[in-house]
Amino acid sequence: MQLIMNPGQLDEQVFELSDDAVTIGRTKESSICVLHKSLSRRHALLQREGERLFLIDLDSKNGTFVNDLRIQRCELFGGEIFQCGEVRFKLVPLSREIALDLLPTQVQALQTRFSPASMVDLLEAMPEPGSTTALKVKHGRAEDRARDKLQVLLKVSQLLSSPDSIDALMERVLQLVFQIMQVDRATVLLVDPASGQLRPRVAKSLTGELPTGQFYSQHIVDYVRTHSVAALFSDARVDPRLGNADSVFQQSIRSSMCAPLKPRDELLGVLYVDNLTRPHGFSEEDLEFLTAFANQAAIALDNSLLRQRIEEEAVLRNTYLRFFPPATLKKLQLTRSAPLEVIETEVTILFADICQFTALSSTLEPRQVVDLLNEYFPVMAEIVFRHEGTLEKYIGDALMAVWGAPFAHSDDVDRAVRAAVEMQQALAGLNARWRAQGRAEIQIHVGLNTGRVAAGNIGSEQYVQYATIGDATNVASRVCSVAGPGEICLTHTTLEGWPERSFSVSPLPPALVKGKKEALRIYRVEWCGEPTQ
Repeated sequence: MQLIMNPGQLDEQVFELSDDAVTIGRTKESSICVLHKSLSRRHALLQREGERLFLIDLDSKNGTFVNDLRIQRCELFGGEIFQCGEVRFKLVPLSREIALDLLPTQVQALQTRFSPASMVDLLEAMPEPGSTTALKVKHGRAEDRARDKLQVLLKVSQLLSSPDSIDALMERVLQLVFQIMQVDRATVLLVDPASGQLRPRVAKSLTGELPTGQFYSQHIVDYVRTHSVAALFSDARVDPRLGNADSVFQQSIRSSMCAPLKPRDELLGVLYVDNLTRPHGFSEEDLEFLTAFANQAAIALDNSLLRQRIEEEAVLRNTYLRFFPPATLKKLQLTRSAPLEVIETEVTILFADICQFTALSSTLEPRQVVDLLNEYFPVMAEIVFRHEGTLEKYIGDALMAVWGAPFAHSDDVDRAVRAAVEMQQALAGLNARWRAQGRAEIQIHVGLNTGRVAAGNIGSEQYVQYATIGDATNVASRVCSVAGPGEICLTHTTLEGWPERSFSVSPLPPALVKGKKEALRIYRVEWCGEPTQ
């Protein structure tokens, strides 16, 4: 069997287990020596008893754990993960140890000579003295070296494939660069979507101190971006491609490599590395490897950005579902939500309010009030969406909807009036059901007004609240308060924008409302009769 230490991490190591007892600890006397502060000198023991394998804790200070439970003695099975202190181990059976008569639901691991080994097995601590390459890959023969470089790239692909934030992924890219190559400094620069400029996102140096200021050569990254090719500057100070680049001398750059991060046609950014002490510190072999490495990193970064974009769009879509009907959502997706920027436009606003709701609530239990609203609001919202209106908000027991924003229709007023009528008709159906159940019935009054407002996303990017702000909104609310139970009332401006009326209207006495010096001209929609067309 094999034991994998810290599987999937940069310091992953693979140990072959013999049939003898195997000790795990912090000293060289242990069969598996791991120099980690959380391990005791003699931490744990792996011991066979026939065909069974047991894990035994040797009175360690920080404990031995299986399935997050601290154990003293526990039987282990293939594929199981255990932890000594803070170090994780995974027990992996070799293919020859797996029975040939596998059940259909069992899976056998496939081991080939191209299966990624651990980085520790593939790399040297430093390139050999006199080496012409910065790569720390083992083996001198060309055939073995080519195989091991492929193994390293396979391991890189594996380590960059796990989902993570874009910043964490870029940090991992630089960790791998320093683990695989002898470089002094490295950075990942990404294209800023707003300015189109390359901006450094993460940086790392061999000394452990983060570089300050612009430590890289702008000429080098601009050259790579312009030509969209990886480039080697073996002696940057005399390279004719850089001319008299001041940054090369100011930053003491002796040799440098830079590769584009370009998973498809669009450039995401560049990966830059340099050496401050040796001219000719990098070779053509190093450039070839960095190009392949950058391709792996670009794919991982592109996937991370795509995942981030999908998550953001999913959150935004779920938010938009509260406001907009499906037809509007499709238009917003095509225009990348541009219409949600604040604009001034003419809209028709509808307010629907439950009559005497405060008095009704006092006769019901709080849960009964919630149940009533949860049955009432979805029916009303569906009517708004069916007429392609925007459901702006719920205000207690009131509902506010808008026609004309973010997209306008030539018949927005007619859509709003028809929606109001359908609300009254749908409420009659709800009341009939509640009456049969012995529950309380309700009535609503509806007010409509047409006018200019500022419409758009009001608030922050993190909190989406589509709203219409203006006096027209306030007037619609006042008209709603004028309407009686079961009535639909509208203003003169709404009537003027409704040339082809599907219902007759009756003028009401002018009404003085809060916030207005002059009385409003208000009309009642005679919705109980048959539509006029």
